[in-house]
Amino acid sequence: MSKAIRIHETGGPEVLRWDDVEVGAPGEGELLLRQTAVGLNYIDTYHRTGLYPLELPAILGREAAGVIEEVGPGVEGLARGDRVAYALEPGAYCESRVIAAARVVRLPETIDDRTAASMMLKGLTARYLLRSSYRVQPGDTILIHAAAGGVGLIACQWARAIGAKVIGTVGSEEKAALAAEHGCDHTILYKQANFVERVREFTAGAGVAAVYDSVGRDTFDGSLDCLARHGTLVSFGQSSGPVAPFNIGVLAAKGSLSLTRPTLAHFIATREQLNEAAADLFALHASGGLRIQTGRTYALRDAAQSHLDLEARKTIGSTLLLP
Repeated sequence: MSKAIRIHETGGPEVLRWDDVEVGAPGEGELLLRQTAVGLNYIDTYHRTGLYPLELPAILGREAAGVIEEVGPGVEGLARGDRVAYALEPGAYCESRVIAAARVVRLPETIDDRTAASMMLKGLTARYLLRSSYRVQPGDTILIHAAAGGVGLIACQWARAIGAKVIGTVGSEEKAALAAEHGCDHTILYKQANFVERVREFTAGAGVAAVYDSVGRDTFDGSLDCLARHGTLVSFGQSSGPVAPFNIGVLAAKGSLSLTRPTLAHFIATREQLNEAAADLFALHASGGLRIQTGRTYALRDAAQSHLDLEARKTIGSTLLLP
């Protein structure tokens, strides 16, 4: 018998239960994985509350690292004892699990398990944001909301490696300093200053080529106002709530803007896409261009407290749950 954090109903952090679960043996094309570190992500709260519905009961979590304990029939290229990691696969809040071999990647020796669990989902997200949703070019100026968050810190570093200038919004002086250490050229304390006005100041009125917005409702209109002519708003989250319906004619009026609402799943849908994306992430880390900021760690059984702290914006960088 193994343990997992599972929900039987949606709601606040109190619905997270420390349950006994049956894991079973891996089937065709599957692995039995003993997990060593689990990543905490804001999307986990969306599943918990029912904003993104799951079939209940459900084990939360989308990102982890661990060691292969058993290999099922038909699996090639992976063996017992290999260290692997994955992102976006439901059911990560557990001690052990069965998972499709095609959805994991083997970890290089230079990346330990905790680093991997801190970087997989957030790093792959940063990659599709900067390289696919709007392809950042050297010399671009971009705005990243929540620049001191898990995705934000990685995206700031990746953008710097490309040769872009980064403006980031943050919630405190401590987070401003952290974002600056990770490649953010200008920080804006959004609780103290109008971020649209500050962006216009930093860009001499020109605006930015792209805005990466994981906040949603509270920042959407302002994000549009930060864009240069032909700029792109990449809306990839909604920590403040979903964006209200709006007239797309606004995009024309504000400078023939582009708006996209992407999701990571469509960028790592195949094994080949997953391998390519992970290779890019691992290469950036190996080059020294990416430093992973692991913040708080919690015992897996204490996942409820981690959700409370995440939603209260008390976390910085990547947060881990340890089985």
